[in-house]
Amino acid sequence: MIQRIQTVYLAVAIFLNVVFFFSPLFTQARMDTSDWLLPMIAAASAFAIVLSLYGIFLYKNHARQIQIISYACLFQVIAIGSGAGIFMSMGRYSHDSIWELTGLISLIFALMFQLLAIRGIKSDVKLLKSMDRIR
Repeated sequence: MIQRIQTVYLAVAIFLNVVFFFSPLFTQARMDTSDWLLPMIAAASAFAIVLSLYGIFLYKNHARQIQIISYACLFQVIAIGSGAGIFMSMGRYSHDSIWELTGLISLIFALMFQLLAIRGIKSDVKLLKSMDRIR
């Protein structure tokens, strides 16, 4: 069903990815002199958003839903790696860099919520199988 806890987890993951686009870390990515880093992190985050949103509406096909969210996790890991690269290349670490770190943390938490959604889907599958045994 669309009202299950995995829907909430995926919605929070989508929200955290959107928050990343408004973080100072994304601003740092836009100011990067190389032309490949910004499109990579933006595309990876956007694909993670789209796939998570698509995964919400696949509640009737659990196996496909897990597969789509796994692909979203893959793009999320790419975004985290790119974000970590941007954060490490900034060169300065002080109390002012905490705001850039929040962008990276939002990407990490989005991955955690996607993994929680997969766990919730698997528990739903186990619940459905146990109900079929009772019938």
